[in-house]
Amino acid sequence: MSDPYSAADGLVRVYPACEPNRTGLVWAHGGGFAFGDLDMPEADGVARTLATRGTTVISVDYRLAPVAEASSGTPARVGHHYPAASDDILAAWFWTLDNASRLRIDDARLALGGASAGGNLAAGATLRLLESGSATIPALVLLAYPTLLAVQPAPDAALRAALDANPDADRFGPTVVRGMYENYLGGDVDGAPVAAIPGLATPGALAGFPPTFIVNGDVDELRVSAEVFAATLRTAGRPSR
Repeated sequence: MSDPYSAADGLVRVYPACEPNRTGLVWAHGGGFAFGDLDMPEADGVARTLATRGTTVISVDYRLAPVAEASSGTPARVGHHYPAASDDILAAWFWTLDNASRLRIDDARLALGGASAGGNLAAGATLRLLESGSATIPALVLLAYPTLLAVQPAPDAALRAALDANPDADRFGPTVVRGMYENYLGGDVDGAPVAAIPGLATPGALAGFPPTFIVNGDVDELRVSAEVFAATLRTAGRPSR
């Protein structure tokens, strides 16, 4: 792999494939919308691994939501509410399309994806592309343990038992997740745009959604929202795994 480099005025870090197979991935890290960076393993590690296998990765340094000062001493940070991060994902998407030839990417083989909150951003940006009638939507949407609902249904008995048996994994209950979204939105979740909460999308809204690959954690309450989204994709007749 060639050395990664910053581009698009610092919005993205490009990881060129050492032996390009013409595939590309615009990728968004996670962090509850308010944390995370391009150096964390699910950004840098993912990008480096895929680049060694032929895929050029464009990792997005999207704007983060605010952070209030925590009792643990975490300093407060002024941030940005929706749609700032979503706008950044779209800007990175169009920058990649504009530079696909130079990046040695076939724009018909360009995917969009993300992990956790980044999965939300990828799904939401895709919905915005569809709504706008964009001529180029992702060839594939890749969602790794995404959060897609602000108000999650209760986990089934098996997942609830697994979470109870592993308290360290039981970090994304309803109160935590709703608070995360309220911070991202800068207000209440009621009436929020569907692109900010993609799990609310109807089958009609997903009628043109690209093929989607979802990777869930076995013991992770966020998987509930991913399962809802996958079920809606199936109802819409869209391919998903």
